[in-house]
Amino acid sequence: MNEDLRNVVLGVLATGVSASLGWLTRTYLSRRKLRRKQAFFGLRDGSECLLVVNRKAGSEGSVHRVDVSALLELSALIKDCGALPQIVQHDAIRQGLGDRTEFCVGGPSSNRRMAAHLSSLLPGLTMSIEPEPGENRGLVTVGGEVYRAEWGVTEYVALARLTGGDGGRPVFLFCGQSAITNQAATRYLARHHEKLARKYDSSPFVLLLKVVNSDAYGPDVVELVADVTSAARTAPAPEPAAS
Repeated sequence: MNEDLRNVVLGVLATGVSASLGWLTRTYLSRRKLRRKQAFFGLRDGSECLLVVNRKAGSEGSVHRVDVSALLELSALIKDCGALPQIVQHDAIRQGLGDRTEFCVGGPSSNRRMAAHLSSLLPGLTMSIEPEPGENRGLVTVGGEVYRAEWGVTEYVALARLTGGDGGRPVFLFCGQSAITNQAATRYLARHHEKLARKYDSSPFVLLLKVVNSDAYGPDVVELVADVTSAARTAPAPEPAAS
């Protein structure tokens, strides 16, 4: 074999080895990224999870079209993890926490399951359930602060990842003052889950988000107001008895 041919063969071999190493590295990194995502969401290949849906205000069983969009975005995340979603109406579910990952969408006025989660898991966070329009509809109170919606301009939503029960699977809450805020929270989670996983790992968190000018921007412009994990998970001190 002359020198020129040997150089060609060596070049081809080097290119093949380099390409193989690159492919193996990309595959490893891709799988590691998927495993981290699955761990954060508590999902495994072929596992089942719950999508708990609320009802449209003033209806008996229909879901608001914006909440349907939120469910579709969550379904995409679930599919990426190789899991299978089961959609359940909020008033038809009778089971505890931890056995399966749960995604619960909607405020306590339209989602009975959400009302139960707030009461048992987030005793320090309340949301008004007044059905009639008014300045206190959907009012959020947490950590001694009050967050009142200015509809279409400034609205709030709590995004939480919590754990409970023996199975260790998380429950994700999207508890907003309106359907558009629920979708904003699901979109925020879809965009920032890697950052949230790095920051919180498997620890619980409760974030208060502000949706800005939803009349113009829909669910796309979202600001983090505060991490209210400690305040939301701590029951307020009882008021002193009247003398």
